[in-house]
Amino acid sequence: MRMSQLSAESGVAIATIKYYLREGLLHQGEQVAATRAEYDESHLRRLRLIRALLEVGRLPITSIKKVIEAVDDESMSVHDMLGTAHYALSPAVETGEDEEWVAAREQVDHLLTELGWQVYSTAPARDELAQTLVKIRQLGLNTDLTAYAEAAYRLVTDIELDTFPLEGPRDTAVEALVLGTVLYGRAFDALRRLAQESESARRLNVSPRGREGA
Repeated sequence: MRMSQLSAESGVAIATIKYYLREGLLHQGEQVAATRAEYDESHLRRLRLIRALLEVGRLPITSIKKVIEAVDDESMSVHDMLGTAHYALSPAVETGEDEEWVAAREQVDHLLTELGWQVYSTAPARDELAQTLVKIRQLGLNTDLTAYAEAAYRLVTDIELDTFPLEGPRDTAVEALVLGTVLYGRAFDALRRLAQESESARRLNVSPRGREGA
């Protein structure tokens, strides 16, 4: 297909496609004439991935480049490729060396060891969870996250990982991970809040109609 058709099918403007080509995010098409190149399904897949990283993952171009490089590096395992995308999605966390931070990070490491989870020591989510634990401790809340961890593991093993096309094109696997992690993560948070409201109403014998009427 020509660039105009690629643009029409992907929903990405021609000027943007040319920018992605210049930046190396999108691989070049097959040159069939001096001023004409042909594109195929692999270019559509790549554009879908870029849009997922940019629009859903909210990643900067520099981070998107790192993910794309991992996708294109066939010597990198699928596990590490997905990890590159996962780590790119993780928020930046300011780590510390004070007693509270060290204790929280040790608790995270201990929890993962007790669960038998295989997670790199450099996984950004370790620090993200430690940062959350610091705040939980400061507020005097329950710091035992075992039940949350077990629920998360069941969700991942019973449902989420089965939706990732691990045997297909690498672009597609990363796109599924990004969309699934971000969008279903938001859905899960919203469902928790709805479940909390519903259970509160049940335990306190509150009629939802009364709330809406008020």
